[in-house]
Amino acid sequence: MSGKSEELLHHLKSLSGPFPMWNVEQLPDQPGELFLDWLRLAVEKEVKEPHAMTLSTVDQHGYPDARVLILKNIMEDTFYFASSSNSRKGRQLNDNPRVALTLYWPSLGRQIRIRGIAQDEGDEAGAADFRKRKPGAKAAAMTERQSQLLDCEDELERSIEAQRKRLQDDPDFAAPHWRLYAVHAEEVEFWQGGTERKHLRVQYKLQDEHWQKNRLWP
Repeated sequence: MSGKSEELLHHLKSLSGPFPMWNVEQLPDQPGELFLDWLRLAVEKEVKEPHAMTLSTVDQHGYPDARVLILKNIMEDTFYFASSSNSRKGRQLNDNPRVALTLYWPSLGRQIRIRGIAQDEGDEAGAADFRKRKPGAKAAAMTERQSQLLDCEDELERSIEAQRKRLQDDPDFAAPHWRLYAVHAEEVEFWQGGTERKHLRVQYKLQDEHWQKNRLWP
């Protein structure tokens, strides 16, 4: 069986291109500017869900955890996402706010890796973000059971329906456990894949409140 799976994986294509050109001799001073340039191109090229990113955290035992969620905003060199503080990731963020964010756009052969500190933006920011969510997403978040064991599908449906009713009665309700997090970047790496594996990598690293730019080996 292992041989068959290896053969299956061996024949899958990766980094087949063609990919956009990237002039690493003309880079902005801050990573947030370059991020927005890359994001605009991803939107222009109709990359599917270009704002989807992987959030990586670490639990109390030192085990890494990763899941895909949505980038809500970027301001200068700060990246925003939202989550329930009662969820597994919310508890991990409370214990250890050091996180990594990863975005990958296969059709462009581009990857962006961000490391930084996640900060809870407070009650008002969390409530404002919650009210922007679609009704179904609000109801699911209001069950306050994310990551817990599900014993019965009917129980899930009843809980969500009850939350929908609650929202109908109180449209301005905002779940108190819903939080908006700001990741203050300390290191950002931009990776442009090459079909011959001669990748282009540029690292921005924050040192003494100034960004240092470095080329990295592929």
